[in-house]
Amino acid sequence: MKPQASPVSDVSLVRSLGLKEAAALVIGTVVGTGVFIQAAGMTQQAGSATWVLLAWVTGGVLSLCGALCYAELSGLFPSAGGEYVFLREAYGGGVAFLFGWMRFWVVSPGSIAAYSVGAATFLSGPLGLGQQWQRSLFAAAAIIAFSGLNCLSVAVGGRVQKYLTTFKVVMIVGLTASIFLLGHGSTSNLTTSLTSTGGLFPGWNPFGAALIAALFAYDGWNNTPMAAGEIIDPGRNLPRALGLGMAGVLAIYALVNLAYFYALPADLVAASYSSAHVDALPVATLAAKNSFGPGVIPFFSFLFAISAFGALNGSVLTNARVPFAMARDKLFFRSLARLNAKTHVPVTSILWQAVVSILLAISGTFDQITVAVVFASWIFYGLGAFSVFILRRKLPLAKREFRIPFYPWLPLVFFVAALLILASALMTSPRESGLGVAFTLAGIPVYFWFRSRAAKEAGRG
Repeated sequence: MKPQASPVSDVSLVRSLGLKEAAALVIGTVVGTGVFIQAAGMTQQAGSATWVLLAWVTGGVLSLCGALCYAELSGLFPSAGGEYVFLREAYGGGVAFLFGWMRFWVVSPGSIAAYSVGAATFLSGPLGLGQQWQRSLFAAAAIIAFSGLNCLSVAVGGRVQKYLTTFKVVMIVGLTASIFLLGHGSTSNLTTSLTSTGGLFPGWNPFGAALIAALFAYDGWNNTPMAAGEIIDPGRNLPRALGLGMAGVLAIYALVNLAYFYALPADLVAASYSSAHVDALPVATLAAKNSFGPGVIPFFSFLFAISAFGALNGSVLTNARVPFAMARDKLFFRSLARLNAKTHVPVTSILWQAVVSILLAISGTFDQITVAVVFASWIFYGLGAFSVFILRRKLPLAKREFRIPFYPWLPLVFFVAALLILASALMTSPRESGLGVAFTLAGIPVYFWFRSRAAKEAGRG
């Protein structure tokens, strides 16, 4: 397959990412900060270890279903832009633009900001980042550093991703095994609950809030298709990377959260770092401290921060390709479609993404960013999964390198689950969710403006 050319120059994307790098993007972008932090807020909502663990498993199964949907779509449209391309082919330019609009201003920079804030949180003790402004400054510096790194070339970013992902997987497996084999936990902790709940089902809204928090930790499974234009043999490698990568993430998350509740009772998990306890240790650090003593806190803090950096790098690499694809369609600022002549990378898109990410990183807490990102993302995840049905009907004879198993039930279950998740988010976090909807709809007049400008230019041509 030939490289894809930019509409504003003769510089083209270079296919430099193989299967290992693509799989590293899947795992490395998903496994970031959420798995080391989110259990606290989830326990506050769900009230017991049992329901928190069920929320993790449910979120993992849903994310795997979504990844399998996107595996089929990626094999059908293996070009830069990922979801933007899927939505454009299924629903037209308007829906695709609204996805890219929300992705550019909220979802992509929100994810990047959350990873950088998470890294700063882990390092707040060892580096003395006791004040909020210090953590914000560190988060901004991390965004600048990894954005600069990904301006060098996609091959450099891919190699860094592979190394960071390998490190984090080894680290998580080692931490989990150490807690079970060498720590001072107890299996009785796995059945503990907060005194106000008694372990009973907390209700759909609290469980839905816990599920949304888990889904943020799984978020990123959709990112790798965005870099399809730079993946070698994407029709084969993308589906394989998505399916195998997400299955691995689900197994890792289930084991590490079992380790947390083996090391800590539910009340201590709930009292770890969250928006309700901003000065507390993250649950992963607290579990390590409880198992091995306070002397391990600096060591594990650095390990967790490296994991966050891996997700940050993957998000910077993949997300910048969406506004690049929009600009190539003349539906966004033309400068974002430019590729650097030496590095073959959309540098302008990466830099603008960094600016918005920094603004978000210094303006909100981790949990607030989480709600905004998850809600905005799942609007289009649901539409993306439903596009499997539309494109099967529109393009019945098209070659598909991968076909989703258990069709039509699996994409249908995912689509219905997306609707339920959005309804739950609207009820539990109406302000953040409502702002997400309003901002998405605000992109409608902008779309018509870009489309009108492109039509005038075509008429002059």
